[in-house]
Amino acid sequence: MARPDPPHAAGHTLHWISRFTAGGGPRYLQIVGFMEQAISEERLKPGDRLPPQRVLAERLKVDLTTVTRAYGEARRRHLLEARGAAGSFVAAPKVDLSQVIDLSMNIPPPPAGIDLDDLLRQGVSQVLMHSDIDLLMTYHLGGGSSADRAAGALWLQDMLGALEESRVLACPGAQSALAALLLSQTRPGETILAEPLTYPGLLAAAAQLGRNVVAVDVDHEGMRPDLLTTMARRHGARLVYLNPTLQNPTTHTMPAARRAEIAAVATRMDLRIIEDDPYWRFAANAPRPLAHYAPRHVFYVSTLAKCLLPGLRTAYLVTPQGQSQEEVLAALRSFVLMSTPLTTALSTQWIHDGTAAALTAGIRQEAWARRELALRTLGDASLADSGGIHLWKALPERWKGQDFVVKAREAGLNVVAQDSFEVATQRSRSGLGPHIRISLGRSRSRFELVHALRRLMELAHRRSVREVVV
Repeated sequence: MARPDPPHAAGHTLHWISRFTAGGGPRYLQIVGFMEQAISEERLKPGDRLPPQRVLAERLKVDLTTVTRAYGEARRRHLLEARGAAGSFVAAPKVDLSQVIDLSMNIPPPPAGIDLDDLLRQGVSQVLMHSDIDLLMTYHLGGGSSADRAAGALWLQDMLGALEESRVLACPGAQSALAALLLSQTRPGETILAEPLTYPGLLAAAAQLGRNVVAVDVDHEGMRPDLLTTMARRHGARLVYLNPTLQNPTTHTMPAARRAEIAAVATRMDLRIIEDDPYWRFAANAPRPLAHYAPRHVFYVSTLAKCLLPGLRTAYLVTPQGQSQEEVLAALRSFVLMSTPLTTALSTQWIHDGTAAALTAGIRQEAWARRELALRTLGDASLADSGGIHLWKALPERWKGQDFVVKAREAGLNVVAQDSFEVATQRSRSGLGPHIRISLGRSRSRFELVHALRRLMELAHRRSVREVVV
């Protein structure tokens, strides 16, 4: 027996419709985006009747096939359900409560207004059309071809201005570039200086290579230049690691004046800085990178994994002016001979033909939309200045970070506690209360993200950490 329509389904609703935006992608996908946004914000609720396709086409002044395609895509995403002659209705959300929702992995969200399946098919087709298949399937020299380096220079132009292609290396991901820099620029037992909370990939690589990471204290603007000088002298350190824009995990962005001060210390003391800058394109009015202030002392690393697709496995490393690349390339070849030719060629193709810029714009649009949803859901004013694809959320004092991670896992949620980011030398004296990093990109939809955040906050505010999570 068919279930009766709820009372509010008697007439269709149009209040969820927004205006098309230039550069927002295909209109059928923008219509799906209007629908998904309204469902996430509960302006559309399960059982609401959607307008007939012809009515919506007339309202939006588009042809009927555009709306038909939009409704088909919305059904594929489980946003609506068709009930024959009764029409189309907002579907009850399909969230698999037995499935773990991953809020721990920092990856970009699916791009708004872009058919990614179609984009990949077209991109690979173009690569195969313009490339020699034999060359794509054989060994290549490390660092990328001249076309790959030119693509890297073009991609980095927004951050660093005009670049000599010879300074750019194409690497199979930022982690391999980071490991190659530690291996080539330091010796076993040496100290690398970093902020007290830093990227776990740095800590893992340093531990595997027998290097020590020591924390330099920060203030509200980031690493303190005076303490950088003191700690470099005390430990004989030659290498500094910084993630100055939308820092992982704190989302803090170091202001331009502090960057200039840090660069001045590096220049005066002949230090080398690894500037890991994966989130620059997500920041509003991001300052110029440290590499702008100290081009002879900074290794600049920018990965496509955080602003395009992790599966591309492509990152660009800009070496300091006047410094040979041979040590870095030799270190890179010792554990990963080359970037994967096919995906590197796809990255190069997309950068040169403008696809990468369009894809990034769609990802940035979706990331900002998810951030706004997250801020409203969490209701935490302290997160207002956050950006990018993750949030740094304080927990009630009764929690210990790892205890919360365990309980969250039992509730079907993956998050990362501050312990994973703490430099070992800092842990015993850190006065920071318990925090978790919440990644916004891995959820399959905005609704799933909102659902997960609500469950997370319900868990965080339980009266006792001993309560059973069901």
